[in-house]
Amino acid sequence: MSEQHTGPIRVMVVDDHPMWRDAVARDLAEAGFDVVATAGDGEQAVRRAQAAAPDVLVLDLNLPAKPGVQVCKELVGANPALRVLVLSASGEHADVLEAVKSGATGYLLKSASTEELTDAVRRTAVGDPVFTPGLAGLVLGEYRRLASDPGPATGGDGPRAPQLTDRETEVLRLVAKGLSYKQIAERLVISHRTVQNHVQNTLGKLQLHNRVELVRYAIERGLDDA
Repeated sequence: MSEQHTGPIRVMVVDDHPMWRDAVARDLAEAGFDVVATAGDGEQAVRRAQAAAPDVLVLDLNLPAKPGVQVCKELVGANPALRVLVLSASGEHADVLEAVKSGATGYLLKSASTEELTDAVRRTAVGDPVFTPGLAGLVLGEYRRLASDPGPATGGDGPRAPQLTDRETEVLRLVAKGLSYKQIAERLVISHRTVQNHVQNTLGKLQLHNRVELVRYAIERGLDDA
């Protein structure tokens, strides 16, 4: 199953500053996205996202009524197919890691250009993790730390590890190294679509929900060092 969008990508923008929220929604609409909803606080965001069913949620972390990480956790928990791109004024490492752990696919600073934002939303929609430069390494580093010190039971993956094909393992190894689907496709001389299919199959076999969990799985097994 490939993550291919028929028609425009459905986007929802959540931010408590009306002018900023409207500007982002307008920029995305002009870039060809279908802006299906906006919200100004956390409670409203959860309600409207459940009703509007966006493909991508562009989410500020600093929200009244309910913080962005809680919004992300609730919505992704209810619908693992939802992609969340955090658009935040904070580049604090703790904020980035908390957002990723709550289910965000990507994290972009508000200093990003309109082009960077529209590109990030497109990439987020197909499951590519998008991070402001410098933050991707931080996220991978944190997963390495978690992997070497897993802490309390994380649920495990059952008594028997699922069987991945050689190509799936190869793709998984490159995902763990932080390569984008495009880079993996070029490295392995296969199409972007084939990379997506391998990732989807691997997610299904491992019973994982998104690429962030996949990276963690790979790092726990040392595939990023291979």
